[in-house]
Amino acid sequence: MDDSNQSTFHPLDRSREVDVSYRNLPHWFQAGAAIFVTFRTVDSMPKEVVLRMQRELQDWLRFRNLPEQLAISSVEQKQPNHEELLQSLNSEDRGEFRRLLNRLFQGALDECHGRCLLQQPELAQIVATAIRHDDGVKFDLDRFLVMPNHVHAIVQFYSGFDLSVVGQSWMRYSARLINAQIGDSGAFWQAEPFDHIIRSAEQFLWLQRYIADNPLKAGLRPGEFLLWTRPGSN
Repeated sequence: MDDSNQSTFHPLDRSREVDVSYRNLPHWFQAGAAIFVTFRTVDSMPKEVVLRMQRELQDWLRFRNLPEQLAISSVEQKQPNHEELLQSLNSEDRGEFRRLLNRLFQGALDECHGRCLLQQPELAQIVATAIRHDDGVKFDLDRFLVMPNHVHAIVQFYSGFDLSVVGQSWMRYSARLINAQIGDSGAFWQAEPFDHIIRSAEQFLWLQRYIADNPLKAGLRPGEFLLWTRPGSN
């Protein structure tokens, strides 16, 4: 594991090919480009919270005479025509919609719904160990934050490795150990992580600050979260 600060993190290179895939969420990936990743516990978004988000998005769309179905497709169940609905918005509205969706999503996570088991230092450490295991081997980590019911990380994958590492290594491995620790056997993580390829140096710095400030904004006290940053990083 490499704790040095020799790695250089890069934003999206618009001159190079980008791999785009869809499940319920869009996933943009480019080897060698930094990515902001969020994954959350399976109980972190109760039905009433999802419905509240949906209503706020519908109100926003209705006020602008835009398709309200996009709200359902974005937060509850992705519709077959999701991309068509999204592209029916002009570029400015599309950007505003995505920012609103992200703000609602991250805000709901910070409300600490569910059991919030990762508030326990010994369980947060299991997640931290899983994330750091292949740092300097498959990817470079800039920083990560283990919150009570979700995790944020800035990571840059080496050629030959991709976002599947998050699901197969970080999430699956930590879930198995956490379940063994708490005597449970059910799903621990929501299956699909959220990821955002970083578009610019300015956005990289903004996301670094977001991760650093997140515990305070969520009202957490020392010991209720785990923050790791690469030595020498901002």
